[in-house]
Amino acid sequence: MSIGYLVLELRRAMRSTRFVIFTVGMPVVLFLLYVGIWGKSDPAAPGVIMVNMTSYGALTAALFAGSRVALERAAGWQRQLRLTPLPGSGYLAAKGITAMALALPGVVLVPLIAALFEGVSLSPDEWLRVTLGIWLAVIPFAVLGLLLGQIGTAESMQPIMSIVMMVMSLLGGIFIPIDGMPSGLLSVAKLLPSYWLTQIGRGAVTSDLSVGLGQAVLVLAGWTLVLGLGVVRRYRRDSARV
Repeated sequence: MSIGYLVLELRRAMRSTRFVIFTVGMPVVLFLLYVGIWGKSDPAAPGVIMVNMTSYGALTAALFAGSRVALERAAGWQRQLRLTPLPGSGYLAAKGITAMALALPGVVLVPLIAALFEGVSLSPDEWLRVTLGIWLAVIPFAVLGLLLGQIGTAESMQPIMSIVMMVMSLLGGIFIPIDGMPSGLLSVAKLLPSYWLTQIGRGAVTSDLSVGLGQAVLVLAGWTLVLGLGVVRRYRRDSARV
């Protein structure tokens, strides 16, 4: 993988105003809003909301990288890569690392705001689980963004991304608290990787409706493997076209 190409990808993504607003600013605003509405009803609520909004910001940022893949496919860039020293694996790795880098600001900022202004207090290992844990748990979403970019077109990416983020956020238990979900809807939530993403951090702030860390990691690893195979297969198929 070319370090120069990776740096170019990071700079190009960080200059996007849409990225800054929706993946960094929006989770912070929503966290403060939701804590102001529901934070006083339950001592654990600020921590749970922090985990959910951190997950939302990381999820959104990771998926964001997929839109540029669709634009580059439309321009024939992936086929042109066969004429350059950059291998396909290097191209995909750079996109994946960029997606993970984009997820990092929100993963740091929301917990920082929660600690400084909303009185959320955790032990060092719990903070590590909320920050580093959620950041690593967003890997399958970075891969999902690549897959969506490989499937969608430049024109269709915006509605595709909007639908995916809405489904993941609403049905996955980020915007609709799993505490209030009926059993049927909770069963649907458990089918989505976003549910398991929030579970990575949820166990650090409450034991209510939390699953074991190992179980959440295994489920997300399975999603990563399946989605990764889909990305490789789709990329090879696109690259083979004349």
